[in-house]
Amino acid sequence: TFDVSILEIGDGVFEVKSTNGDTFLGGEDFDAVLVNHLADEFKKENSVDLREDKLALQRLKEAAEKAKIELSSASQTEVNLPFITADQNGPKHLTYKLTRATLESLVEKLVERTIVPCKAALKDAGIDASKIDEVVLVGGQTRMPKIREVVQDFFKQEPNMSVNPDEVVAMGAAIQAGVLQGDVKDVLLLDVTPLSLGIETLGGVFTRLIDKNTTIPTKKSQVFSTAEDNQSAVTIRVCQGEREMANDNKLLGQFNLEGISPAPRGIPQIDVAFDIDANGIVSVSATDKATGKEQKITIEASGGLSDEEIENMIKEAETNAEEDKKIRELVDAKNQAEAIIHSAEKGIVDAGDKITDEERGPVEEAIKELKEVIDGEDLSVLQEKTATLSQAAMKIGEKLYQEEQAASEASNGTEENKSPEDADIVDADYEEVKEEEEVKEEEEVKEEGKK
Repeated sequence: TFDVSILEIGDGVFEVKSTNGDTFLGGEDFDAVLVNHLADEFKKENSVDLREDKLALQRLKEAAEKAKIELSSASQTEVNLPFITADQNGPKHLTYKLTRATLESLVEKLVERTIVPCKAALKDAGIDASKIDEVVLVGGQTRMPKIREVVQDFFKQEPNMSVNPDEVVAMGAAIQAGVLQGDVKDVLLLDVTPLSLGIETLGGVFTRLIDKNTTIPTKKSQVFSTAEDNQSAVTIRVCQGEREMANDNKLLGQFNLEGISPAPRGIPQIDVAFDIDANGIVSVSATDKATGKEQKITIEASGGLSDEEIENMIKEAETNAEEDKKIRELVDAKNQAEAIIHSAEKGIVDAGDKITDEERGPVEEAIKELKEVIDGEDLSVLQEKTATLSQAAMKIGEKLYQEEQAASEASNGTEENKSPEDADIVDADYEEVKEEEEVKEEEEVKEEGKK
């Protein structure tokens, strides 16, 4: 695999700012290109495909890797495999002179692919390539001169050659093991989450609470509510990934929060909290704020995903980003439509005889039309019908508000006429903020009353 990590180091603290990579790009991929080239050349001369002979193919792979390694320090090498195969005419030998220039031309596309993850990692970290102080190469494949040349061109500096690229990963793992065990005290590694974490919400949407590349340890909470009236339980589905819909991501676990007090949809407050420790262990809890009831789940680091699976999930998200965006927009529009229908229907019931049939009619008709298209796939029609209902319901809301305001002003007039004995009685469910001129006029009226 090919991986890139952007780190910020200071006073013994190693903070991972971002990571990226390509799971289908590594030393073996370079070997495979050379194996195919050698097999093709042998086939041209001998009409025999060595890839069909398992034993011959294994010898060819070993020779290709050896030649690749030699060309990191030499400009030319020879692949010599006597008795590689045989036919009716006798044994066949493979002898092939290979230059560094030929190898570099063969793997040119693979080398170019290393730049894409570098750009992505820099973008996620929010920094420019010119701001990188040191570039440390990891892995034996980085010994290839062409790789170092491309790295130098991209970062505008020579790579740091002070560490053995074959040993650096093992050294880092040993140091981190010492940190976790408590043997190493002066080094701290602040890792990041490889993928976003969140929960499934209304319509199957993946709602992120912790974004990819967030430094751990970290905590994040968000308040959610119920989707139905008198809903007594909710299922918390914890997911990991970069897709917009929960089903397209990895389900890490789920649990139920029960015993929620009966209430209209949107009223209960359910606090969902994510807590990731330094080892990447994820704890998720859901608490009903009204009753204090709580449920939680603990999930192992990275959800048990390998580096290859993580990279594949990121690539899938990038490939399907446009389609996922369209699906998410449609689901969000449907959720909004359902919320407005619920609000409008409740508003009509609450208004009762305060509105006429002529005022109620347009809202009921708009509700009917929206319900007819809510299960469809046409986003523009859904948004249009939602806007129509919203405007119709708003007119009723404005009328009711004006009536309440008029009643409130009439009540205030009655309060001003009360006797001094009633002055100590306070009846205030809310505080009304008045305009400055209105307050001044009231003060002048009171002054006149005192005179």
